Amino acid sequence: MLLRVLGTAAGGGLPQWNCACPGCSGARAHPGRRRRHASLAVRAAEGRWYLVNATPDLGDQIEDCPDLHPGPRPRHTPLAGVVLTDAELDHTLGIARLREAADGVDVLATAPVRRALLGGLHLGDVLGPYTTLRWRRLDTAPVPLAEDSTLTVGAVPVSAKRPRYAAGMAADAAGDDAWVVALRLADRDTGRSLLYAPALAVWSDTFQRAAAEADCVIVDGTFWDDEEPRRAGFSTRTATGMGHLPIDGPGGTAKRLAELPARCLYTHLNNTNPLADPAAPQHQELAAMGLEVAADGMVIEP
Repeated sequence: MLLRVLGTAAGGGLPQWNCACPGCSGARAHPGRRRRHASLAVRAAEGRWYLVNATPDLGDQIEDCPDLHPGPRPRHTPLAGVVLTDAELDHTLGIARLREAADGVDVLATAPVRRALLGGLHLGDVLGPYTTLRWRRLDTAPVPLAEDSTLTVGAVPVSAKRPRYAAGMAADAAGDDAWVVALRLADRDTGRSLLYAPALAVWSDTFQRAAAEADCVIVDGTFWDDEEPRRAGFSTRTATGMGHLPIDGPGGTAKRLAELPARCLYTHLNNTNPLADPAAPQHQELAAMGLEVAADGMVIEP
């Protein structure tokens, strides 16, 4: 299994276009601090890759990753499809950037996410004249990532939180607990596995079992502590109230991750998170616990 980290920022990226907070200002002054929207590229087979989430930065992320460059034929691309963890805009708007895909695109998504993208964003209607979206059901039972792949992917439901544009959609009792999922990627040849959860509202028993079985865990690092959104002044809700478990403090994820045997990394950093500054002491706190912060461009082989 081979993965490339294409981005590690929460919605808006770092810097965010309309924000002058210390994190965004620091990223403008020091380009090395910039982070693109959280996404992974997963090699399903030789010369065949899938994106985990399709972000607004998709074009630049592909250009920054030579494995995803087109060729040798003029219109041949190794990008075969996308696997979605949820229906949020920062994880799905990039699908529209794939309209030039002459051979179509595989999209693996849970039932409520597919309903939101087709009924809320109308992606099928918008992209139909340009390319074909081949929808595949993502569920708790693992399925091959591609026909010729040794990798499987399965969903671990973690939240019923809907994106705002889908708030009024009719409920679907069969799948409403899967609006937000973690992904479990496993290699049948090596037995190695990875758990990817860029949004995590509750650390459930099911998620604990999946994390305990994984060789590598990449998890929601949106906020350092629960009061960060209110302290920064952009929300009246806590981190938990916004659907993101904080890293530090009571109920934080750091202590839980430190108890796992897996390699553990944080992703999906908000621009207010002190971890946006490489010199912040919070990095040393995590390192002392054996935890890492994922970086754009990082290569991971679980």
